[in-house]
Amino acid sequence: MMTTTENQAQQIFNEIQKTPVEYLPILLSIVKSYREAVTLNTAAKSFRQGWKETLAGDIHPVNTLWDDIDAL
Repeated sequence: MMTTTENQAQQIFNEIQKTPVEYLPILLSIVKSYREAVTLNTAAKSFRQGWKETLAGDIHPVNTLWDDIDAL
C-alpha cells in the first residue's frame, strides 16, 4: 500500500505525463518557482544574504522600515 506522500508523488507524475511536451519547460519553471517560494532558507543562508546586502550598501534606517505600509 502506498503512503500518502508516495500517492501524491505518483499523482503529480501522472499529471506531468499527460502534459503536452511543448508545455514542459513552463511547467518546470512553475514547479521550481513554487518550491523556492515555500522553502525556507537556512539561518546561515539567510545571514549570508543579509550580510551580502549590507556590504553592498543595501541598508535602510530602522525608522523607515514601515514607511509606505498601510495599517489596517
